[in-house]
Amino acid sequence: MEKQNAVATLKESIRILEIRQAQEGQILKEHFKITYESLKPINLIRNSMKELASSFEIKSSLFETIISIVTGYFTQRMIVSSKSNIFKKIMVVLMQFGINNVVLKNIDVIRTFISDLIEKFIHPEEEAMVDEEVPEAEVKI
Repeated sequence: MEKQNAVATLKESIRILEIRQAQEGQILKEHFKITYESLKPINLIRNSMKELASSFEIKSSLFETIISIVTGYFTQRMIVSSKSNIFKKIMVVLMQFGINNVVLKNIDVIRTFISDLIEKFIHPEEEAMVDEEVPEAEVKI
């Protein structure tokens, strides 16, 4: 009788282990699919772009670069024509360098100004509400 009990216990243990193996195999397959999807080139590029977009340092340096390019372009357009002589072109390059340095030194002020300007365009109703509240506060005092 003990042999039958031991055989039954052994068969039950084998059945439990087979069920566990099937469950772990299914979990392994799911992890493999997830890993396979994440390693596709398009997903790697997409994830890299998301990380770049969320990085404050990259946003900051990108903003500085864009500001430098825009100020340089407008400086050159205002001063130099296609018929300018070499001396005038050299002066414009030096002037661009100086303007870029001034802009980069004051980049925080410019960033604050531009973000405030964008905020006013995005949420103009909040600005109107603030303007309406100010006269009432002055009347109460």
